[in-house]
Amino acid sequence: MTTSALRFGVFLGPHHALDENPTLALQRDLELIEHLDRLDFDEVWIGEHHSGGFEIIAAPEIFLAAAAERTKRIRLGTGVKTVSFTHPMIIADQMVQLDHMTRGRTMFGAGPGALPTDAYQMGVDPGDQRRRMTEALDAIVPLLEGETVSMETDWFTLKDAKLHLAPYTKPRMEMAVTSVRSPSGALCAGKYGAGLLVLGGISDKALEAQTENWRICQETADANNRTVDRRQWRITVMTHLADTKEQALKDMEYGLQKWVDYSHHVLPASPFPTDVDDPLSWGIENQLLLIGTPDDAIKEIERVQKQTGGFGTFLFFGNNFAPWEATKHSYELAARYVFPHFQNSNTSRQESYDVARAGHSKLQADFKQAVDKASDAYKKSR
Repeated sequence: MTTSALRFGVFLGPHHALDENPTLALQRDLELIEHLDRLDFDEVWIGEHHSGGFEIIAAPEIFLAAAAERTKRIRLGTGVKTVSFTHPMIIADQMVQLDHMTRGRTMFGAGPGALPTDAYQMGVDPGDQRRRMTEALDAIVPLLEGETVSMETDWFTLKDAKLHLAPYTKPRMEMAVTSVRSPSGALCAGKYGAGLLVLGGISDKALEAQTENWRICQETADANNRTVDRRQWRITVMTHLADTKEQALKDMEYGLQKWVDYSHHVLPASPFPTDVDDPLSWGIENQLLLIGTPDDAIKEIERVQKQTGGFGTFLFFGNNFAPWEATKHSYELAARYVFPHFQNSNTSRQESYDVARAGHSKLQADFKQAVDKASDAYKKSR
């Protein structure tokens, strides 16, 4: 089990319902990242999508470049870049440029593409997307590591290709590959020494699959002379916190059903069954949703740590389920009360308090005696 302090971040599609101003929604996403940076979140991941209407960022690297100018320390990742649609040298060049512009805060998340309509509109056979992802990463990773690459596939060609700008981060920026239930993401991550960015809930069954996938990732890394560490394992959970459980549940009335409808009509597979009348209750019962207070979050995260043997980063799945102010408050509650529990922020303070409390009676008596002595000395001097 990893003994490192747990890190926290946000996985942001982002998801915006069809009834709001998209320009303002994008600005709010940037404001959210500023808010997360002030709250000391470790990282944020931004997706790439080209259809469906909800997830409206097509070029995460452009968005992250803007976010970098507004923030100081939060790390910025593509969550994830669809590498099966774009020439690999262009992707490698873009990521290296972003690495320089963020002064090493860039993380490269890669995936085959999540939306069927993205592939359809670009004329890509869905059956080819995972093969294309592997082929693309076979080119991108050595390019990022400074190698010269010659390679030909049925959809791209590289001839003595070498990046003319070396990465800011040496030997290369951190990488992650998405994983749900199947081992394909774990195999890919292990092959390239990348981390796992996991989606899929935190039920016992889901955690069992995720733990097996991490084992596969480690095994594959060893077979390819790569190294992976549990600190590279990220688990993403649909989470919303409030001051009370009742308020957290009420907040979810704002946007959960809209997202569930989107998942049924646009995503290739919804985590919510179509015959469920109350997705909020179903999601909580089946441990797809973590809704409640900071104490509820601490309890569930501890359970996940125990069942997995430890992981590196807990990611809030930013779905815009709750109103804007409630969403910001949720992240503030996490930073104020959940982070310290897992990062030992208050251990020394508690130890100091305990020492002071244990000796309080004696020290109080000594203090009073010293005051009385000083008073007596003053009286005698008059």
